[in-house]
Amino acid sequence: MAYKLHEVRRLFKMARLPNPSGVPDARRFKMALEGCRAIALRSCEELESEWLILLEEIIKKPIVPVGLLPPSVDERNENANESEVEIMEWLGKQRSKSVVYVALGTEVAMNTESLHELALGLETAELPFVWGLRKPFGLSPDGEILPEGFEDRTKDFGLVVKGWAPQVKILAHESVGGFLTHCGWSSIIEGLQSGHPLVLLPVDLDQGLNARLMEEKGFGVEVERNEEDGCFNKEDVAKALRLVMVDEEGESYRKRAQKMMEVVRDKERQDKNVDGFIQFLATNRSLEA
Repeated sequence: MAYKLHEVRRLFKMARLPNPSGVPDARRFKMALEGCRAIALRSCEELESEWLILLEEIIKKPIVPVGLLPPSVDERNENANESEVEIMEWLGKQRSKSVVYVALGTEVAMNTESLHELALGLETAELPFVWGLRKPFGLSPDGEILPEGFEDRTKDFGLVVKGWAPQVKILAHESVGGFLTHCGWSSIIEGLQSGHPLVLLPVDLDQGLNARLMEEKGFGVEVERNEEDGCFNKEDVAKALRLVMVDEEGESYRKRAQKMMEVVRDKERQDKNVDGFIQFLATNRSLEA
């Protein structure tokens, strides 16, 4: 399990960029690791015990999983705004497990070319979808982020939500059956919490490794990309979508995601991780870095 070449290039470029503090992020990370006494991670042994053990061997400091900490799900429509009501009404008209939810996070954005290929992939797959779409940073207010005519051509089976969307609530809806994600850790946990197989399209930072882990565990499939520059096309997107959502060969992803849902939703099991972390803090107050 490793970063791909295009991910490494982008990661190193970002890590060396100056920021308002005057300290590059790579140095900040190094200082944090050297100065800490232990590392608490939002994870659990049921998901990645082998990697937690390896990390402890590499870092030479205690690694303490605090659990997956899944968010609570409120399926009521009280105090919902107009956009949220529209989304829920649209989902209510779709067949059970037929819809793929698409979201690329709030921190890192894809370029316009990649967004166009993603859009055309959704169109090619011809699967019902809800897409929570944010405008990329740096794009002019009048800049178009979707291919011309895309929304008209997909209006019978797709809904584009421009701006914030209630992700946890959408994922919990009975009509949703899969999740195309940028592989941010919170989004992955929210997808597995609802038992959805994942279509993995990492953008930056830790997302590439998150995607490899999910594919290794059999919870989803990563969209094929060019190793050098990270480019992908609409056929790559459509292939991954149909495999995870409807193809017979993708049944194993759907079953494993459902199985993992039981782990994520097991409150007693997750609370034990939190209790273990509290106990660790109580018994290691004098732990030296």
